[in-house]
Amino acid sequence: MIILREQETAQTLNAIIYGSDADTIVLRDEETNIETEIECVFSIYKYYATTSVILPIKENKYYTLSIKDSTRGGNIVYKDKIFCTNQNLETYSINKDAYVQHTTTNEYKIYE
Repeated sequence: MIILREQETAQTLNAIIYGSDADTIVLRDEETNIETEIECVFSIYKYYATTSVILPIKENKYYTLSIKDSTRGGNIVYKDKIFCTNQNLETYSINKDAYVQHTTTNEYKIYE
């Protein structure tokens, strides 16, 4: 899974693709099932394909990422999942602001 931020500047994507060429990114919003196709230029070095692209993603949403190669008939050469969050990635927690500790007045005794 790839974790990205919601931002208006380009983000770098790295992928190990099947084949030697890629030129299209297809993002599918998993909630609405709407696909967005983005043409981009990939740099290929050995097995890695790298591109910098502005992605139309929103915070706290999941997307399916497909990278296609139009020279091979639009075949998918890479597939992954993206989660968009604006939390700091070093301290990322899926439970941020979701867990509330409850206090209780229950008392108990332990007999030894």
